[in-house]
Amino acid sequence: MRIVIATGNPGKAREIAAVLAAVLAGVRDVELVPRPDDLPEPEENGATLLDNARIKAEAVMAATGEAAVADDTGLEVVALGGAPGLH
Repeated sequence: MRIVIATGNPGKAREIAAVLAAVLAGVRDVELVPRPDDLPEPEENGATLLDNARIKAEAVMAATGEAAVADDTGLEVVALGGAPGLH
């Protein structure tokens, strides 16, 4: 089974691959592959970081027909009421 890492950021792709490699250690027949360069970045218009990660993963899955994993990161400071947050 192939799993596409749904990010166009090479540094983030390496980080995700390292985490997944540790999680998948010993699992047979799983190959982590980068997102194809020719895929456009989807519009990240979700209400949460999780929504945006889901948008990216689902866009890559629809384009490639393969499983995909994505993340979205942001800084949310409690003392600032969650700011700067998603946007």
